[in-house]
Amino acid sequence: MMLSFSNTNHCANHFHTASTTTTDNSMNLVDSLIKSKGCGESTLKQMILQHGRVIKGTNILKVDSFLNHQIDPELSRLMGMDIASRFILDGVTKVLTLETSGIPIALMAALYLNVPLVYARKVKPSTLTEQIYATKVHSFTKNVEYDVCVSAKYLQSNDKVLIIDDFLACGQATQGLIDIIHQAGASIVGVGISIEKGFQEGGKKLREQGVKLESLAVIDRFTEESVIFRQ
Repeated sequence: MMLSFSNTNHCANHFHTASTTTTDNSMNLVDSLIKSKGCGESTLKQMILQHGRVIKGTNILKVDSFLNHQIDPELSRLMGMDIASRFILDGVTKVLTLETSGIPIALMAALYLNVPLVYARKVKPSTLTEQIYATKVHSFTKNVEYDVCVSAKYLQSNDKVLIIDDFLACGQATQGLIDIIHQAGASIVGVGISIEKGFQEGGKKLREQGVKLESLAVIDRFTEESVIFRQ
């Protein structure tokens, strides 16, 4: 089941009303975006409980009906808006994600932050002939290692970068993107995540590194009947 704009309009009213009546007043827009904090979080948790499925005997949560195979556009918009609200005052100049599942949410966040989105590619295209920043990333779910890259044209040393992804488990993908940011000489503003598996070490490592981490849904554990969120 897909969300509809009318069903989630209570979450969007703060931002959309302000944006149509005070387009020349950026402070009002910032205030409106901040007031939207939490809308994406609550909607995502509801969708996980209703439509998510834990693969028996694993720590894998299937959310492919709305997040990372079939995409719910309204949910992606709300999550992107919610993440943007948590970093709107941090001077973000670029949003960085890893193809492909992180792109919809990252795109929505970049839209609300009014900055470009850059996504790291898992395969270097033949048309990418200029300097690149590259690193290796291990996928926990697929147990595969990727060589990911970003064109040096799209990350500069004066950029303040927000990393966004759909899942955070062991944190390999996020650490790889941090490595790319460091190669560019840019600074990391923080990390925005849709679903964090709190029982794995990725989030803990980032927090210990002093990285600002905002996860919309942090899962403490799975039971046979349900998903238990961290309060």
